[in-house]
Amino acid sequence: MLAIRTRRRKAAALAAAAALAAVAAPSLAATPATATTASAATTASDYDSTYYKDAIGKTGDSLKAALHTIISDQTKLSYSAVWDALKATDEDPDNSGNVILLYSGVSRSKSLNGGDTGDWNREHVWAKSHGDFGTSTGPGTDIHHLRPSDVRVNSVRGNKDFDNGGSAVSGGGGSLTDSDSFEPRDAVKGDVARMIFYMAVRYEGGDGFADLEANDRVDNGSNPYIGKLSVLKAWNDEDPPDAFEERRNQVIYDEYQHNRNPFVDHPEWVESIW
Repeated sequence: MLAIRTRRRKAAALAAAAALAAVAAPSLAATPATATTASAATTASDYDSTYYKDAIGKTGDSLKAALHTIISDQTKLSYSAVWDALKATDEDPDNSGNVILLYSGVSRSKSLNGGDTGDWNREHVWAKSHGDFGTSTGPGTDIHHLRPSDVRVNSVRGNKDFDNGGSAVSGGGGSLTDSDSFEPRDAVKGDVARMIFYMAVRYEGGDGFADLEANDRVDNGSNPYIGKLSVLKAWNDEDPPDAFEERRNQVIYDEYQHNRNPFVDHPEWVESIW
């Protein structure tokens, strides 16, 4: 019996050593997706002591204020520059010539950007009429909430608030809609929520634009609000950040706006603030 236990301990030790060696020297055959996931996870953690250092340890309104100051330091794009930015931020990881469309999940050629049926266009996840900021440089061109979307599906979403329920959207990848709300497909519900929370923190009314806030209602019209807050919080929990969303956050930071969506790095901050 002692000999058996000894052999088991040796086997466990060898397995642990092999695991450590794999972490220390990852295989050259690792897939790009694996490398991206590991890089994104490490990046989010590393930024706590640098980018987020003035927010760490805070909660509630103090956390929101600290994050607002941090993410307001950004490079702003023109609306025309958004086209090329989205071709990089939302590139299909399996086909570099395509982008992934937000609501439908379809992979479509980067060259099919425009306003015709079959094209993709620039979807303002925080509907631009909610606060009346249009396509002005600032909230109207902030690519943290601008995503490629099928022209027709984008039109169905319109400026509706987000909530659960409704009828299936044709070509919407599982998205639903009714008279006053839109429910995106399950795989991007958390993405949508975190984009809304980013906008509510970034735009607080101090830079010539409306104070954008999430509230717990729908049919907000042209008011600078988007709901439904309780549903968005649930979506944030149900659909945590994946490798695509994390990579997108990193590309925006590295190559375009040089600011981050803190709720992609720290989705738990949603509950702390709201």
